[in-house]
Amino acid sequence: MCRRKILEDLEEGSLEYETVGEFLVNIKKEFRKRDKEIIKIAKLKRLEQEEKTMEEFVQEFRRAARESGYERRPLVEEFKRDMNGTIC
Repeated sequence: MCRRKILEDLEEGSLEYETVGEFLVNIKKEFRKRDKEIIKIAKLKRLEQEEKTMEEFVQEFRRAARESGYERRPLVEEFKRDMNGTIC
């Protein structure tokens, strides 16, 4: 169940759990997924090529990009921002 759906169900009063503990476990699970994504995005934004070779930088960028939720154009823009110089 996604966070948005949980919040909508809570507002409507249609969400029922046996215990408060069960409710909290489900909420934490949904928010934990998003937290991981936010951490990956922050790491991606802090990444810089600096003294690394292009090969080293690409490998580090791939690791940071995994699970960030970034795709296509935003990922390309982040790559260009993080690397030294330009691509010829």
